[in-house]
Amino acid sequence: MRALTQGFLFFGYLFLAMTVGAFVWRAGLGAGAGAAAGIGALGLLGAVHGIVTGKARAARLKKEIDQVREAHRLLADAMESTQGALTELAQAIETGALSSTEQLSGEVRMLESLIQQMSESIDERLSQPTPVSAFEARHQQQSNVLLQNIHEALAHNRVDLYLQPIVSLPQRRTIFYESFTRLRAADDRIMMPAEYLSVAEGEGLVPAIDNLLLFRCAQIVRRLARQDRKVGVFCNVALSSLGDETFFPQFLDFLSENRDLSQSLIFELGQATFDARGAIEARNMAKLADLGFRFSIDKVQTLELDFADLQRSDVKFMKVSADLLIEQLLENEAAAALPTLRDITPADFAALTRRYGIELIAEKCETERQIVDILELDIGVGQGHLFGEPRAIKEAVLAETDPPADFLRSTLRSAEQRRRYA
Repeated sequence: MRALTQGFLFFGYLFLAMTVGAFVWRAGLGAGAGAAAGIGALGLLGAVHGIVTGKARAARLKKEIDQVREAHRLLADAMESTQGALTELAQAIETGALSSTEQLSGEVRMLESLIQQMSESIDERLSQPTPVSAFEARHQQQSNVLLQNIHEALAHNRVDLYLQPIVSLPQRRTIFYESFTRLRAADDRIMMPAEYLSVAEGEGLVPAIDNLLLFRCAQIVRRLARQDRKVGVFCNVALSSLGDETFFPQFLDFLSENRDLSQSLIFELGQATFDARGAIEARNMAKLADLGFRFSIDKVQTLELDFADLQRSDVKFMKVSADLLIEQLLENEAAAALPTLRDITPADFAALTRRYGIELIAEKCETERQIVDILELDIGVGQGHLFGEPRAIKEAVLAETDPPADFLRSTLRSAEQRRRYA
């Protein structure tokens, strides 16, 4: 569009210059004078155009500089407020320590005893090798080492909870946290979910990890509430946990007894996980929704979504990476390839999701330039390292948020049975 406008202006200037030259020539001053007048007029018009465009460019540059300065100011304020919020969070959790320390310690010891028994059962199974090829043997050995690290982390309570702020835009005030679990090996090396989840799923341990996350999130929400801080927590839950016939009834019973947490705990699944849910998982999600709990989907790969299905499943939040939002909404070619986006303007997409009761969250925000674009898209919530990295809750506090062992007993036994008959 800009090149076309420049072309029209050029031909307009050329026409005016030729008009001036023709006027001088017809005035009887000669062809040479007419040509000189035309060239002079063209040069004058070019100079005026250069001055005008230069001022416009300077004005745009000044506006962008002002936007960057404002964004920098907001970032500084947000970093200060986020640091203060995280400090308050840690203090709130620490000052709300449980009084029944001895009873809780007994529950933790019982849980560790059950996990230790399960580990011994697995060790016995792993000590009985089966004939495999050399390649399979190496792969199995690596899996066994990782499995042993997972069991040791559970047995020695080396399961850490991390929280990352989710902020309102443009104010950058913390309104939610997302919770993450991390396992620690014996040498204190952090084991990321991408490293251990596949093995944990195969061994039926994901529900146990989800249980730990659920209880700790519930404790943190309650302690924040005692400090009069109404901040929600996003809690990731695996599809295998939603479909586990042993785990889910216990999970549902706990939430039925604690339905006052329904506005503070949001259960989150990846888009691929949500799409892969079967009848059992969908039915169990509906049971949670009946208690008032809400859902969120993240790891969204495309904006071509079935919003009616999301609404029926009580999905109230949708996290999309900032880069994907900018690519598929602000770049015309990408938007034209998606039927859902052809008839709406980029700024209307967030309004579209709200019509289905879904709040759009821009995640993986890393730069201020992304925030300028995100605000242009009328998105009011953001998450990413720009606003704060996931930070670990202190180990002493984690010890106080371990769940009662009887809640996990059936899950652990179920996991042992799966491995025994695998």
